[in-house]
Amino acid sequence: MKAVIMAGGRGTRLGPYTAIFPKPLMPLGDGMPVLELLLRQLQAAGVTEVILAVNHLHHLLRAFFGEGERLGMKIGYSLEDAPLGTAGPLGAVLDQLGERFFVTNGDLLTTLDFAAMLQAHDAAQADATVASFRREVKIDFGLLETDASMRMTGYIEKPSYPHLVSMGCYVLKRDSVRPHLVAGQHLDMPDLMRALVAAGRHVHCHAPECRWLDIGRPDDYATAQELF
Repeated sequence: MKAVIMAGGRGTRLGPYTAIFPKPLMPLGDGMPVLELLLRQLQAAGVTEVILAVNHLHHLLRAFFGEGERLGMKIGYSLEDAPLGTAGPLGAVLDQLGERFFVTNGDLLTTLDFAAMLQAHDAAQADATVASFRREVKIDFGLLETDASMRMTGYIEKPSYPHLVSMGCYVLKRDSVRPHLVAGQHLDMPDLMRALVAAGRHVHCHAPECRWLDIGRPDDYATAQELF
């Protein structure tokens, strides 16, 4: 099993830390980088080969992970000359991947069971599977509902709305995504998923019980340190 990890972003929300380190190398606990934890989780799920799509401070990622010898897996690199988005880098490496493969963000921090996600993808006979997380969005104001003439029809005090959000982890079927990828062309993953749906492909949302943090925000990064 193979995986592609998007590790080329600048991580601007975590500045100034990411002026020195690429975000996937941000340390947890006593020093294990976020990306190393993710690689170990993927390896436990049967992933033996990984391609890192890199750009920002890529030499530091290469220096730290090498070709994967220390982790007992094969790691290769795909260097972007310009940012290609969260799906665009796949265009250059698609022929190096298997019939189905994982794609994840390089800063993914979760207790997701990757092996169970792959099983769910196969069971659904999906063209793509999106790891999904249930999150409540709370509005800290009273919401007014009105008709066309601005006459109030309802008043909802500080409501909460449940949403299903993408965790930044996918299983993709190579032949299903191939028509939508062009080497060197910018493409974000939401656009790829919409293109698959428009083409009548089956995009499955996998929403298990797990923990997930968006460590792009300093507050969540601090929480990650405490939880690790």
